[in-house]
Amino acid sequence: MAAADLAAIDWAAPWLAPLQVLGAPLALQVRAGLSCAAALNAAPAVPLQQSGVRFVAQAALPPGEAYEAFIYRTRQVPTRDGLHDFFNGLCWLHYPATKKRLNQLQAAHIAAHGIGPQRGAARDALTVFDENAAFLSAPDALWEALRAKDWPSLFGPLRPLWAQAQVQLFGHALMEKLCHPRKAMTAHVYRVQVADAHCAAFDAAVCATLDAAWLESKPFAHLPVLGVPGWCEANEVPDFYRDASVFRPAKPHAL
Repeated sequence: MAAADLAAIDWAAPWLAPLQVLGAPLALQVRAGLSCAAALNAAPAVPLQQSGVRFVAQAALPPGEAYEAFIYRTRQVPTRDGLHDFFNGLCWLHYPATKKRLNQLQAAHIAAHGIGPQRGAARDALTVFDENAAFLSAPDALWEALRAKDWPSLFGPLRPLWAQAQVQLFGHALMEKLCHPRKAMTAHVYRVQVADAHCAAFDAAVCATLDAAWLESKPFAHLPVLGVPGWCEANEVPDFYRDASVFRPAKPHAL
């Protein structure tokens, strides 16, 4: 099943460009018969060592132990076969400091509060970040328009500023969904400023800002990712952004 799932990955998609060099050969190994865990463990030595983890079968997670607590205790990541966990593994390989920091925050919360029927606000925020975040480095005017959901300005007069912006996906659930892209797919955008577009630059900048209280304050902007200029041919036509069911106006209290 994993081989068929990974066949759906379009490595030519612009949002996968930062992961392609490492990810495409690993995906081919899965399609050739390896488990996702085995393929990820066959990554080049440097990114694998920097991740600080090994990937293991889901069955290695003991019954009753929380996933994040197990990773923190053992430095092993339970990995199922399929797109979701494959992309999670690629995030460990490309953004190791951020993934370690999120795991540390999750494990600390679990140690302090245990596992209840609901995650609570702090763990919800950490999970949203892990599953659905995109990183943005952009001029102030672009960020302010995005936060305000000022779509006409963001993709009209300010559109040339996107040439000065860098967007990278981090959320592995978002990557999974975008294997079958739909216009309404939306990222929780987290802004940092970086000097270049390498994953390592984003990783260092994002990791340095992360704490549970900050994420709980919801420092995100919402962006339908196919609206990023250059990410979808259809968005070259202004009418693309006039779909109010996707590019929704801001609520007055949200500004």
